[in-house]
Amino acid sequence: MTDSLDPSYAASGASATSADAKPQRGIQSLDSTGDLLGALVAAARPLSLRDLAAAAGMPPAKAFPHLVSLLKIGLLNRDAAGCFEAGPLALELGLIGLQRLSPTREAEPEVVELAVSTGMSVAMAVLGPLGPTVVRLEESARPLHVSLRVGTVMSLVNTAIGRVFAAYVADDVRTGLLAQDHLRLAGAEAGETKAYAQRLAQIRVDGIDTALSRPVPGINTLAAPVLDHTGAICLVLAVMGPSGSFDSELTGGPAQTLRAATLRLSRRFGWVAAADET
Repeated sequence: MTDSLDPSYAASGASATSADAKPQRGIQSLDSTGDLLGALVAAARPLSLRDLAAAAGMPPAKAFPHLVSLLKIGLLNRDAAGCFEAGPLALELGLIGLQRLSPTREAEPEVVELAVSTGMSVAMAVLGPLGPTVVRLEESARPLHVSLRVGTVMSLVNTAIGRVFAAYVADDVRTGLLAQDHLRLAGAEAGETKAYAQRLAQIRVDGIDTALSRPVPGINTLAAPVLDHTGAICLVLAVMGPSGSFDSELTGGPAQTLRAATLRLSRRFGWVAAADET
């Protein structure tokens, strides 16, 4: 019988049809181990034996031998309180995975899906040498007649995309960028005012910002950050549409869809929100 994992078999291009395909048989005990690891990841905090076993849906007596083996190989560790947490091997594997990720490449499917699910135009921006720069623009079925295009550098003061970046970058970086804001789309001679600082603080609380008919009259924008495992901002996703054509409230459907997309990406890049622990 030919082993489906044999390289020579794989290289032959042979494949089963969907009707003939059968799930490959694994090792049941390892599946249970995986349930424990998945439960610990979902909790995003150290768990006691009892809590971890309950989260994985198994009795503590069954969970314990799996956890002992995970401790031995370094996938898990125990903190001072005896709770289970990620071990050195798990951390090394996680770092390898993070190093292989490209934020813009990983975000590409989310950009397309956002455009499809919302029916709106979607922009992706990164912090380039000149400031927040649009690197991807997925037009809706009804393209917006605005000056936004790939390569456009956005104001940190007068655009939602720019303000989201400003809310999450280091203070010294923001100060340097603000000094050149007048060179950007809808830019202004800008300094750090009290009102501006309060706006940025609110963005960090809400995890999203809006620009209603500004800087382009008749166009509303919602923008949200994607963060990495250190909490640093990787990129910003924004949805845009004509004013009055969609719910632009922070509690509305488009805002929730955008938040969900950026949260999925942030988690993929290793970010864990404090809110996830509640």
